Parts: sequence; C-alpha cells; structure tokens
Amino acid sequence: MVDEEWFEHAEEVGKGYTVDEVLNIVLRDRVFFDESGGGVTFSGGEPLLQPEFLAAVLEACQQEGLHTAVDTSGQVHQKFLDLILPFTRLFLFDFKHHDPLRHKQSTGFSNELIIGNLQYLSKSGKPLRVRIPVIPYFNHNENEMVEIMLFLKSLPGKIEQVDLLPFHTLGNNKYKRFDMPNPMEGIPGLKKKDIEPYLKIFGDSGFHVTIGG
Repeated sequence: MVDEEWFEHAEEVGKGYTVDEVLNIVLRDRVFFDESGGGVTFSGGEPLLQPEFLAAVLEACQQEGLHTAVDTSGQVHQKFLDLILPFTRLFLFDFKHHDPLRHKQSTGFSNELIIGNLQYLSKSGKPLRVRIPVIPYFNHNENEMVEIMLFLKSLPGKIEQVDLLPFHTLGNNKYKRFDMPNPMEGIPGLKKKDIEPYLKIFGDSGFHVTIGG
C-alpha cells in the first residue's frame, strides 16, 4: 500500500535521458568548447555504473568532435573501462590510499580493484590525471603521500597531472538533510596551506602537481 502522505512530499531526485537528449544539452555550449578548447567531463557519483549508456554518450560526443573526459573512482569491472576506452580522451582517476587493508578499514572495501584499473589505464596510453582527496586521519600525512607518489612512479605510463584535493565539509548538510550518520562529523576542512608541503613530494619526483585541480 502506498503511503500517500510520503508520496505527497516526495522529491524528484533524478530524471531519465536518452543519448540524443544528453547530446543536445551538451551541444548548447559548443561555442564555449570551441573558444576555450574544453570539452565534456562525465563524473558522478560513478558514471561507470551505467557503462553502456556512458559509452554511447561518449561515442556521440566524439562523433561531434568534442573532447571527452571521464572522472572515475576505479571501483568498477575492467570490462566497463574497455567499453569506454575508444571514446574517452582523458581519464580523471581518484586515488585515496596505497594500502589495501587501510583502504578497506576506512571505506569498507579493498583498493585492489582500483589499483589494478589504474595500472590498466596507465598501460593503455590514454592521458591520465590522478586526483588525491587529502583526508584527515586517513592519508593526510607525509609518509602516506610518499607511498602514493612511489606507487604512481611505478606505473608504466605517464601521469599528466596530480591534483591534491583538500578535504571539505560541504557534504555535512546532505547528511543532515537525509538524516544519515556522518562518519566525518566534527572533522574540520583542510586549507590550501595544510597540504602545500605535499606539492614538493610530488613535484620533486617529476609530477606536474596542483592543489584543487
């Protein structure tokens, strides 16, 4: 039985689109892409949770001559990466920790799949940027940043850029809104100066590194 009171106050949180509808929305800004040399980035959430649809949209964008980028956590089946590889010009890859056990303790799953996918994309020769969320009590320390740097140096392909992303508290209101426990409650956000020392770790090792990306 439907709860009519709940339904009356329900909020639409998503909408279905076809490939053509998405492409038409993208093409509205084509003049800006042409002038800036920019393109389209698919992020989320995790865009590769809809791999077939993502591949179709990427292909449509490529046929229009648009630059395409995909921002992924890497926690996906490798076969999904294979679907989008031909139509993706740039990968933005989130990487949080080098140690599978520590990763599992904090996120609930190991990062072995993530590591394997990052190695796979590196071998593919596709342009690759690695984005590192710097998080207090997790990876916000020099030793961990050195370990991540050494892992990235071990990859077979070139990393075009490393982006250090300071932890922020913008998500706190969402937890309150949905009445969910916030695992990071009370932990203050980081400022640019808090992670500036890590610029040297990556920069001295030959990486082009930014704060914020």
